[in-house]
Amino acid sequence: MNAVSRHYVLAAGGTGGHLIPAFALAVELERRGHHVALVTDERGAKIPGKPDFLPAHVLPAGRLGKNPVALWKGLRAIWQGRAMALRLFDSFEPSCVIGFGGYPALPALLAAGAAKIPTVIHEQNAVLGRVNRFLAKRVDAIATAYGEVERLDAKLWGKVHRVGNPVRPEVLALRGEPFPEFTEDSLFRVLVTGGSQGASILSEVVPDGLAMLPPALRHRLQVTQQCRPEDIEAVRARYAAHEIPAELGTYFEDMQGRLAAAHLFVGRAGASTIAELTAVGRPAILIPLPIATDDHQAANTREIVAAGGARAIRQTGFTPKELAKQIQTMALHPRTLSNAAHAAWNCGLPNAVSDLADLVESFGGEPIMDILRVDTRATAASGQEQLA
Repeated sequence: MNAVSRHYVLAAGGTGGHLIPAFALAVELERRGHHVALVTDERGAKIPGKPDFLPAHVLPAGRLGKNPVALWKGLRAIWQGRAMALRLFDSFEPSCVIGFGGYPALPALLAAGAAKIPTVIHEQNAVLGRVNRFLAKRVDAIATAYGEVERLDAKLWGKVHRVGNPVRPEVLALRGEPFPEFTEDSLFRVLVTGGSQGASILSEVVPDGLAMLPPALRHRLQVTQQCRPEDIEAVRARYAAHEIPAELGTYFEDMQGRLAAAHLFVGRAGASTIAELTAVGRPAILIPLPIATDDHQAANTREIVAAGGARAIRQTGFTPKELAKQIQTMALHPRTLSNAAHAAWNCGLPNAVSDLADLVESFGGEPIMDILRVDTRATAASGQEQLA
């Protein structure tokens, strides 16, 4: 525990993708003896997983749409949130304000700039989000999860630190566990999720795709699938018709236990999902969400796919036949699947939360650390290519 206790404010949008890494950082900073507060919106305050010690301050957070009336309402809400954040900072006196993206983070970061409080933003995706893009020139440091981040001005790479994407401690604890035994005779456990609410496309395609596998794989299947409530009975009927054992649910409390047991993951390519897959070392078939802003889920898949830890299928080509083909390629031979698991594991950055905490601790104390900096020359060149 640190001899010097400081105050930090974390500002995050109202989705799990923004809040999960914020919660992980809060736990680490509290463990180091600091006081931490969260700024979010009403939706974010209800996201499961918030540590009990972490107070949540709900601020107005408007979105900046193109419609003049919506734009005015959004600007007014942001200004109100900024004023509320300034009052919070006046009493809490943070050493640094850390933003994790999303519109609810914007008022707090703008207030920090006005109060001359040091600021850091963390980008979970391989494409810089809209709020982080707006703030990038104004903040003191930019923490990233990927070595290459699209939509990040190459001129700003001098203040970029690649730390990774923090994951929950209970997931990170699985990193030292071996890949589940997978032989020609063992069960073949497949975990299917589509984010916090499931995904209908997975419910439509996955059961029929698994049914098209060769008997050597199909007869050993054991499936766990997260579904939308309105889809679950139809999915149950499909698996029953195919005689494939499947545990279905709209939400699983022990998701980390199911991930630990899985031989293959099938699902979306959100930043937190990929961070957990690479932390644990699980091969995957990823179907990027096609409506994700700036197609960031497709960008998220590039590193793990290039390493051999996953395969990506665009939703337009995500058919039962294509899914069966990709699974067969990965899993027909046990060594192929375990090799993919090892490749995914090698993509993991298990020190993400510790490195991010080191970075934010450098404000109000020692000068900003250099150990986390990316190779600015190589990455700047990459950024210039992407921005061209």
